[in-house]
Amino acid sequence: MKKRVLTDFDLYLINEGTHYKNYEKLGAHVMEIDGIRGVHFAVWAPNAKSVSVVGDFNNWDGKRHQMKLLGESGIWEIFIPGLDEGELYKFEIKSKYRGYKEQKADPFAFYFEVRPKSAAIVYNIENKHKWQDVEWMEMRKKKNWFELPIAIYEVHLGSWMRVADDGNRFLTYREFADKLIPYVKELGFTHIELLPISEHPLDASWGYQTIGYFAPTSRFGRPEDFMYFVDKCHQNGIGVIIDWVPAHFPKDAHGLGRFDGTCLYEHEDPRKGEHRDWGTLIFNYGRNEVRNYLISNALFWLEKYHIDGLRVDAVASMLYLDYSREPGDWIPNIYGGNENLEAIDFLKKFNEVVHQYHPGVLTIAEESTAWTGVSRPTYLGGLGFSMKWNMGWMHDTLEYFSKDPIFRKYHSNNLTFSMLYAFTENFVLPFSHDEVVHGKRSMLDKMPGDMWQKFANLRTLYGYMYGHPGKKLLFMGSEFGQWREWNFDDSLDWHLLEYEPHRKLQRFLSDLNNIYKKEPAMYEVDFEWHGFEWIDFHDSEQSIISFIRRAKKHDDFLVFVFNLTPVPRFGYRIGVPKGGYYREIMNSDSEIYWGGNLGNMGGVYADDIPHHERQFSLNLTLPPLSVLIFKPE
Repeated sequence: MKKRVLTDFDLYLINEGTHYKNYEKLGAHVMEIDGIRGVHFAVWAPNAKSVSVVGDFNNWDGKRHQMKLLGESGIWEIFIPGLDEGELYKFEIKSKYRGYKEQKADPFAFYFEVRPKSAAIVYNIENKHKWQDVEWMEMRKKKNWFELPIAIYEVHLGSWMRVADDGNRFLTYREFADKLIPYVKELGFTHIELLPISEHPLDASWGYQTIGYFAPTSRFGRPEDFMYFVDKCHQNGIGVIIDWVPAHFPKDAHGLGRFDGTCLYEHEDPRKGEHRDWGTLIFNYGRNEVRNYLISNALFWLEKYHIDGLRVDAVASMLYLDYSREPGDWIPNIYGGNENLEAIDFLKKFNEVVHQYHPGVLTIAEESTAWTGVSRPTYLGGLGFSMKWNMGWMHDTLEYFSKDPIFRKYHSNNLTFSMLYAFTENFVLPFSHDEVVHGKRSMLDKMPGDMWQKFANLRTLYGYMYGHPGKKLLFMGSEFGQWREWNFDDSLDWHLLEYEPHRKLQRFLSDLNNIYKKEPAMYEVDFEWHGFEWIDFHDSEQSIISFIRRAKKHDDFLVFVFNLTPVPRFGYRIGVPKGGYYREIMNSDSEIYWGGNLGNMGGVYADDIPHHERQFSLNLTLPPLSVLIFKPE
């Protein structure tokens, strides 16, 4: 009697939407049944008239290996003796409706052919890699990331670095382990965030149009090679965050769209089921099996690939039924509102399950609206994310710094406004890939002035970012002053590091990261008001601001002073909380950063002169376009 792979209980949980390891049952799995080795295939296609497995092993003939429907579950299965790893396959699906017949990629495939080919590959990811990150994984469970430094280096693997003398080919996952990890470690970042590495057919989508949700892209190697990369990150004390895309999927014929001839994963009505701007389809979050597919996929990356965080893409597009739609082109919810109640429920469940099964893992929302409680627990009415990108801060800050300094005095509110809402969410401050494409110019090229001023402005901008409450994210290339906009199809301009200004900007960023990780005042109290206090934001005429950042231990603090014009200021006085010596632990105008080397000779003693409603004050020299950081001793 052949034992069943999919039990009645499995089928019940999948249909209920609570089988969080459904990837162990659906898809293709090499196994022995009754002493016979072969491959078990299973797929959800409730509106199919017939489903077959096709591949090289049967000349892609759908008549050869037809699958069996399991009751009313909508799940089809077959065990094919003699097959093993490495077989190419798809599911040939004939629908009950419209005479539909299509060869579909396995939604649960662990490995795919290299694009433009699109067949799944039978692959066993168990026991392919011996993990050596036990210490990291145990430590992660106990981490309170809210009170720890997080400096994220955002990377698109296809364009970080290429091998020019080998046809401009991609690096492999293992080559990234040898090159990217030491680089990130030397720069002092705590995490690497990868633009989507799940399998996708179109390079130009940057990974955001996913076909293989359970497969790391084969562009850079095999699944175990990606495991090796993550493992090496952990062994070097670096966390790995991946971009995860549950908001939409592409229309490719072999993908999830009209999977069984009907809108199975998406909505039938294009007013709910299609993003016309992106040419993609929207998941039907109200369907149990679809919710199950996505939540189990999130858990899969955390479980099988030891991923430390999921940055969820395009959350705003999920929350609002009228997102990027004209009046009349969307369907209100049952209460007449524009909130997508099913998506909201899905996001809450996703966050609850992830944090239940994997404590210490981060979920981060890319959410650009004023939706309240994105990073608040679900039991308090929030969506349950760990953190949220602060898109408002990013926009206002870049708008300010891109202006000629002569006009900045009229726009100081761009710098101060963020403090009115800085503690309403657990914010990440992002300068991401989206800010250096489509005519927005690179970070360095956004800066006004001549070449010296551009570099000075950018150093000051990064100093402001690291001084401001919130965790940090910077896109690759921005750390050394890439001049060109990011091009997904080409390597970063590493040759720029042959030139002093770029090399010294990179050193500044590295030193900034190391100060950040060393000083609790810069990260311990990021999400509550008592970690920040203004010294002065009224001097808009001279475009100078100053503030204090405090650690949990209240007398552990740093003083930040920004001169946002190219005019040096001498004898500039700011109030401070106590007397004594204030060491200048960072001066962005230092010659080691390609500055003019103006400053305060390493530090200054506080005068017993009240100023800014404080008992003591510092008499400072402020270099042009600079950030100074002082630490009392």
